[in-house]
Amino acid sequence: MLHGKTALVTGSAKGLGKRTALTLARLGCDVAVNYVNSESEAYALVGELEALGVRSMAVQADVSRREDNVRLIGTVEREWGAVDILVNNAGPFIRERRTFDEYELDEIDEVLHGNLLGVMQLDRLALPGMRRRGWGRIVHFGFGRAAEARGWPHRAVYAAAKVGLVSLTKTLAEELAASGVTVNMICPGDIRGANKEKSIEEVAHLNDPEFPGVRQGSGEDVARVIGFLCMPQSDFLTGNIMEVSGGFDPIRSLADARGGGA
Repeated sequence: MLHGKTALVTGSAKGLGKRTALTLARLGCDVAVNYVNSESEAYALVGELEALGVRSMAVQADVSRREDNVRLIGTVEREWGAVDILVNNAGPFIRERRTFDEYELDEIDEVLHGNLLGVMQLDRLALPGMRRRGWGRIVHFGFGRAAEARGWPHRAVYAAAKVGLVSLTKTLAEELAASGVTVNMICPGDIRGANKEKSIEEVAHLNDPEFPGVRQGSGEDVARVIGFLCMPQSDFLTGNIMEVSGGFDPIRSLADARGGGA
C-alpha cells in the first residue's frame, strides 16, 4: 500500500522504532534507519528490511543536534529524493526519578532539544519536499494523557517537551491540511523492555500486574497504528493525539512515584 514511499524513523535501531520500521517496510516503504550509538543493531535491521524487498540505509545522527538533523534529512533526500514519511520516535529520557530542581542545566537542554526542538527542526527540514509533492505523513511520539497537559512528577522536563509537541501536532495539522500532509501523535502506554519489539501474539498471554485482567502492551500495538496513519486512505485523519495504552493512565501521583511507580 505504500510502495514507492520513503520513510525515516528516528531512533529505530531498537525498540518501538525498530518495530515501526519493520511494519512500514512490510507495507512497501523504503526505510531509513536512524541511530546514535547502536550501530551494529542499526545495520542488522537494514539487512532485515532489505530482506523484505525494500531499500534501506542506516544514518547516524543525534536528533538533539541541529547539524545532525540537517545531515540526516539531507542524506535521505540526496540518496532517495524524498522523505515522504517522518516518524519522530527518538528522544532522550532520564529514567532516574527526580524533582525539577535536581536536574542539571545541561540535562534540561538535552531533553528539550531531543524531544521538542529537534523534532521541530526535522519537521521543518522535511516539509518543503512534502509540500512540493503534495503528500506526506508526520508522526510525533508523546506519552499517555499528554493532551491533558497534566503534571508528571519526576518527569517535568520530558513532559513539558512532549506537551509542547501536542500543540505543534495540532498546529501543523491545520497549516498543512490543504497540502496533502497529515500530522498526528502517538502516545504509547507503559510498554517495557523486550515487549517494545514483540508482536501482539507474543504478549497475548502476559497479564499486566498493575492492571489485572489486561494483557501487556507490545511494539506491534504502536506500530500498527502508525502504519494505519501512514496509509494513503488515512488522509482525513490529522491533528489527533492517539492513546495506545490499554485505556489506562500511566502517570502516577507523587506518592505513587515515590513508592516506585512511573
